Parts: sequence; C-alpha cells; structure tokens
Amino acid sequence: MEMRGTTILAVKDDKGTAMIGDGQVTMGQAVVMKHSAVKVRTLYNDEVMAGFAGATADAFTLFERFEKKLKTYSGNLVRSAVEMATDWRTDKFLRKLEAMIMVADAEHILIISGNGDVIEPDDGVAAIGSGGSYALSAARALMRNTEMPAAEIAQKSMEIASEICVYTNDHFVLKTLEK
Repeated sequence: MEMRGTTILAVKDDKGTAMIGDGQVTMGQAVVMKHSAVKVRTLYNDEVMAGFAGATADAFTLFERFEKKLKTYSGNLVRSAVEMATDWRTDKFLRKLEAMIMVADAEHILIISGNGDVIEPDDGVAAIGSGGSYALSAARALMRNTEMPAAEIAQKSMEIASEICVYTNDHFVLKTLEK
C-alpha cells in the first residue's frame, strides 16, 4: 500500500511568503498512519521553504537534490528550480519518484514536477497534494476579499481544507519568509 495524503499551501503578499503543510500521512484510502508529519521545511540557510506531496522517501530525495542545486547556484531559487526540473525529467532514477515539491522564498513560489514543469502562480497562491484544491480555493477567496497577511490567509485556508478533505488534518507546520 502506498503512503500519501497531504496538503501544502503557499501564499505571497507584499511583505513576504508563508508556506504551510498538514501533518497527516495516510496508508491507502482508509488508515491514518501519522498525524504529525513535518512536510514543510527550510533550506539554504533558512532562505528557502520547501514542501512536498507524495511518497515521503521520494520527497526527501528531491529535497536533498534541490538543496544541492541551491548551493550550486548560490541560493538563486528560479535557476535552481529549472535545473532541478531538468534533472528530474531526464534522470532515469529521478523520473520514477512519486512526489511533487513546492519551493518558495520571499519573492517567488514555484511548483516543480517530474515532467519538467516549473510553475509560478500569477496570483501568489499555490497548493499541491490531495487537499490542495480546497486550500487553494480558500486562499484565493481570502486574498481577494480580506486584508489578512499571507501567514494568516495560509492558516485559515488550511483550516478550511482540513474540514473538507479527509486526507488533510489540522496539525500544521507554518513557515514564513519576509521581504
């Protein structure tokens, strides 16, 4: 059985970026294996945040590879993401990984996939994982209709997602980076 179940959300405003992830790990479609997993972490001297959805071991491999890219390119998030996506798409081993990562600094939010995609959202809000669409919808609504800061929007949006998605719980890890 495959272990999965995740929601990662990033929200950017004029003061910085917030990234939040839930703590649930689900085996198959019925068994919650863990409630307090940490799926969001900081990298590169705490200047970059990264979150993952998918297979845990695969995600840790991707985190390690991405952190090496950050070191190679002196913390340049966009360049590191493009190089990571290129490697991921062309490397036989990496292509088989079943995970997706989202990375962010105070200026950018990027989703990186094994298909070679590096996607930066137009509106400063991005989400991945099984509850990603719920969190994304809530965050967009809050961004358009409130004056809340990014961290508060991220928190409230994840609370909403955890009420809707059975693969998302309310044990959150929230990281922020200021401009």
